[in-house]
Amino acid sequence: MALSRRLFLGAAATSLAFSGFSARAQDDAPELETYLNEVEGYGPLVPDPKGMLDLPRGFRYRVIAQVGETMSDGLLVPGKGDGMGCFGVDADRVLLVRNHELSVTDHDYGPYGLGMRYIDKVDRSKVWDFHNGDLPLAGGTTTQLYNLKTGQTERQHLSLAGTIINCCGGVTPWGSWLSCEETTLDAGLEVGKSHGYVFEVPSAHVGLVEPVALTAMGRFQHEAACIDPRTGVVYMTEDVADGLFYRFLPNDRRNLAAGGRLQALGLIDAPEGGDTRNQVEKSFAPRSWKSVRWIDLDGVDNPHDDIRRRGHKAGAAIFCRGEGLYFGQGELYFACTSGGPIGAGQLFRYVPSALEGQAGETDQPGRLQLFVESGNGRVLDYADNLVVAPWGHVIVCEDRYSETLRNHLRGVTPDGKVYTLGRNVFPGNSELAGACFSPDGTTLFVNIQNPGITVAISGPWASAKL
Repeated sequence: MALSRRLFLGAAATSLAFSGFSARAQDDAPELETYLNEVEGYGPLVPDPKGMLDLPRGFRYRVIAQVGETMSDGLLVPGKGDGMGCFGVDADRVLLVRNHELSVTDHDYGPYGLGMRYIDKVDRSKVWDFHNGDLPLAGGTTTQLYNLKTGQTERQHLSLAGTIINCCGGVTPWGSWLSCEETTLDAGLEVGKSHGYVFEVPSAHVGLVEPVALTAMGRFQHEAACIDPRTGVVYMTEDVADGLFYRFLPNDRRNLAAGGRLQALGLIDAPEGGDTRNQVEKSFAPRSWKSVRWIDLDGVDNPHDDIRRRGHKAGAAIFCRGEGLYFGQGELYFACTSGGPIGAGQLFRYVPSALEGQAGETDQPGRLQLFVESGNGRVLDYADNLVVAPWGHVIVCEDRYSETLRNHLRGVTPDGKVYTLGRNVFPGNSELAGACFSPDGTTLFVNIQNPGITVAISGPWASAKL
């Protein structure tokens, strides 16, 4: 959804006066549908008097960043915050690295301000690419140093510049953020370089990082990434209706720029690799498990945007809009936003082989489970970004722009039962994104793309009723 220019202008001038617009927000909002819980979770949602985010009783949120605020480097907090990672600094402070899903022409919503008025504040030598050879592309990442104890931001700055459609990504075990471009825009079409790559942003770096495209990790519509700390294998999703699920075997697990092998997942017992979407043929029963194999891919820099078609022809399985992805305790979870018979989304769980990526793996293959498949949009609808909570629940952000169904934060128990944790009630019903927990488990950070804010949610996390 396009950002409101009027809203951006107001945010750039002053802080959002939440108490001031709460009455308007409630007046403009349609009647809210009744969400459905499969387990009680944290109980019913309480209407937010500020008209922003309904949460269960005992929970609260604090707005910690918003579009248009001036950052420590003199630039502005960009719009369309999406994927986000949280990194511990000390007992009180964390670093948040936040993606901004801005396109080629979203200059006015980027860090350089309306009319690019702050363009002279950026080091152009550290900008990956430019629009028409002159204007730095508006996407990238911002990094925020936040104090959990005081509830204050101590520093905030632009950390990756000149990329576009930075949708999701993932954290690394060594404290950096992998920022993924969800596009395959070619050089020459308003931009000077081809796009569709992963970029690494060390969380502790102050200022702009030197942008390096990790080309060996493939050029496709990247969505999310995660790393198994045991093996160093990187897993990645692709946000297209006929996408693949990828893994990258790095030559050097602490230096992803050193190259490696890109592969795609196939189902051992399925003809032609399998189709997990369950939309034409329902071949993957919910809660069931399938053994997998991994198919080597070539031409991964992919100038023709056909890596998924070549991969499927070679035996890779099809997934429907792979999005959020997170590694938990010895297993990972990922979302397929519009998979399933009613197109309301699926969640998959993958348990790697004991010999993942090594000789002998074929004798002990990894296993994939269709963990959750939505049969009712009031229970789960368009699962997108997700995170595994410290206590093992999967927290899911929804992303459907609908006139009737609001976007929610959902929780999913280890046995696949869904409950509702929050509801976006701000007019426009934009997606929720970037869910991530502080290392101590006390705070859940979430982005709300419109009006362009990051919130810190706290509450009685141990009180869930299952």
